[in-house]
Amino acid sequence: MSFDVPLCIFNSSTQVIIHQLQRTQQNVDDHLPSTFSIAFNDVQPRPISLSGYVSSSRSTSMIGFLLSIRFHFRIYGTYRPDLVHKNAIHEQTKRVLKFSHKVQAHVRGGGRKPWPQKGSGRARHGSIRSPLWRGGGLAHGPRFGTTHFYMLPFATRVMGLTSTLSAKFAQDDIKIVESFNMTSDESGYLEQLCEDRCWGPSILFVDDSDIMPRNITLAIDDLSHMNLMPVYGMNVHSLLKHETLILTVAAAQKIQERLLYHLNRKDYGQTSTKRFRQ
Repeated sequence: MSFDVPLCIFNSSTQVIIHQLQRTQQNVDDHLPSTFSIAFNDVQPRPISLSGYVSSSRSTSMIGFLLSIRFHFRIYGTYRPDLVHKNAIHEQTKRVLKFSHKVQAHVRGGGRKPWPQKGSGRARHGSIRSPLWRGGGLAHGPRFGTTHFYMLPFATRVMGLTSTLSAKFAQDDIKIVESFNMTSDESGYLEQLCEDRCWGPSILFVDDSDIMPRNITLAIDDLSHMNLMPVYGMNVHSLLKHETLILTVAAAQKIQERLLYHLNRKDYGQTSTKRFRQ
């Protein structure tokens, strides 16, 4: 089965976006093909080859160069919503730390026995800070440092990440740019740039390294709906939290290289689930 997918091209001095899966056919410049074909083999999945027109910031003219990026089917073509849910719950749970409640020993006062043990006719008590009293300590309450974190199997975590990337890819929420270099470090400039590119309200910028360009770092510092993240920090929770995922060419290649390595490991899927508490 094959789909005819057009290329939507935006010429820019800094970045040009590549739209992957839009099934409406458009006419592009004469020097580029108007459509290209994505082939899926039902028996043996093959890589998806995408070609896009990316302008170079080093060029003085608006003419760029033709960039070819191959997206593998096992990373951007497999979707398991159950594994996405498991990863989302797992990553949210490890951030939950319950507050510590005071037991009888931590509540102020109550050092004296309220009345004698015998003779008064009342029930025997040793402290007014007992859990039986109003204002007393809490019996068997949560203590500080209690966590409900548990470790998911390695294969579940890898498949959760590939499933989330596949969902983003199918919804046309993954954009590829050459780099994150900008001509200005103002937040308004970046917001206007994202609005012109129709990148959505919340954006996650992912680069292959944790050393980002200076201008985009300063511009995102004041924007709560945009975040920078290196490749090694990608997770399902962050991908679901942001509507659009912006990848550099180097980041897209590194993500695919690392995930394919883990998907083809000999011990893939052989680890067991271990639940532990601190």
